[in-house]
Amino acid sequence: MERPDQSDQENLQLAGCPAGGKPAPTIYDAESVEAVRRRQAVQPHRMKLFRNALFKHAKDWGEALELLPPPARSEMEREVAFETLSLAGRQDSSVDGASKLAFQTQDGCLVESVVLRPRTGRTSLCISSQVGCACYCSFCATGLMGFTRNLAAAEILDQVGQACRLVKAEGRSLRNVVFMGMGEPLLNLDQVSSAVEFLLAPEFFHLSGSRITVSTVGIPEAMVRFARCFPGVQLALSLHSARQPVRERLMPQARRYPLDMLRESLVEAACNGKVMIEYLMLAGVNDSDEDLAALMAYLSGIPVHINIIPFNEFSGCNLRGTPRPARERFALRLKQAGFDTTLRYSLGSDIAAACGQLVRHRKGTGHGAG
Repeated sequence: MERPDQSDQENLQLAGCPAGGKPAPTIYDAESVEAVRRRQAVQPHRMKLFRNALFKHAKDWGEALELLPPPARSEMEREVAFETLSLAGRQDSSVDGASKLAFQTQDGCLVESVVLRPRTGRTSLCISSQVGCACYCSFCATGLMGFTRNLAAAEILDQVGQACRLVKAEGRSLRNVVFMGMGEPLLNLDQVSSAVEFLLAPEFFHLSGSRITVSTVGIPEAMVRFARCFPGVQLALSLHSARQPVRERLMPQARRYPLDMLRESLVEAACNGKVMIEYLMLAGVNDSDEDLAALMAYLSGIPVHINIIPFNEFSGCNLRGTPRPARERFALRLKQAGFDTTLRYSLGSDIAAACGQLVRHRKGTGHGAG
């Protein structure tokens, strides 16, 4: 599959390696694993059993290694790392069953992932793609911590691998993976694309594209490139206002990518199927009749599904969420106008694990698990 073009280096940054140079090969480095297989002359069917154990059945390292001949087992254990992140902390919600996982990278950074266990039983994982975020959205705690670096594909994937093993112990399996944690995925396009390819690949996790969602604040060219490369993967746009002055107040990126430019990319991205529109409702900011009319006009004729989201408050932010009855009326009017609309409820807010609340930087800083 052709990767998205990386010509705009300012916006589509390549992930830097952790401090110290090139990281050691991990189980997510298919070429290194294949090199071990070739050197040890492992039969392809044995390697398939090994991969299935790791990625489809969420077995631990020892169980998977037992499927290889002893010489290959020894070299694999010596040359390939099972995990690239270490679990630094965990918090479990006493309200809705969400779990916030704090992972430490090899260079000492902390990122967070959230396991969501809704009553439907469809376990989901919200993962991070960067350490911090450079978008500085006013409603997001992650933006307050600034930007440190992009995560490598292996660091993105290891959040999934470790979460799969965690929920397997509970008799669950991971159904959905959403790139809605720390960072802007489309500003780490190359590494996110590599991770998505791995998640989709039949020989690895083999997730359906409909079970992967990549959320963006709206990087027009990257949206189009990603949609072309991964037409079956769900793209979500954090819109939050269809009025340019309001969106600029909420999201600094809106000054560089105004709504008219963003709409052109949205139309093209929607050629592959409905784009999810995230609309965070803020009291006195974007919840008026004028805001509703602007949203309807902006999305008219585009195949979208609108998610109405409650605001999750955090320290240092003076924004307040729109009360639930007003959110329900807003959503109802969108439905009556013919828009597919869902009124979403947050999970994990009691442990600062809900949307916009993830804020870790380095060990001992920020809030969250630990």
